[in-house]
Amino acid sequence: MGALGSARHLQSQPAELFGRHTCILYQPNFSIDLFKRLSNNNGFVLAFAALADPTRRQIVEILAQRELAAGEIVEHFDFSPPAISQHLKVLREAKLVSVRIDAQRRIYGIDPAGFAELDRWLAQVKRFWPPKLDALDHELRRELRRRKK
Repeated sequence: MGALGSARHLQSQPAELFGRHTCILYQPNFSIDLFKRLSNNNGFVLAFAALADPTRRQIVEILAQRELAAGEIVEHFDFSPPAISQHLKVLREAKLVSVRIDAQRRIYGIDPAGFAELDRWLAQVKRFWPPKLDALDHELRRELRRRKK
């Protein structure tokens, strides 16, 4: 068996794309390793890498409703507590979730600062579109006028 498993496993498992990198879902350590390599990049890169995983997106959606203890998060999934703990660690490192200690429990919630960084990046990207769409509108109207003549 190679580093990524047998060919039978490769054919039966879905894959996720991280840019040019493919992450086979049955290889969770590969996903974590790739995330660690990205950790030297900007925060929004980490956030997008963290959110590329469907389990982590679901954890964020659950925590967007209310704060939960780690054990309560585990109850939403068919994964082991250590697996969910690893997902939570990735989300913390990406600054998408925060944790606070309450007696013996770790309470997780959304970290607004991480999402603010995503919002800032998205705002920069969104500025690209209005002038392009205005130019397209202008060209389409000009073409309509030309066809009516």
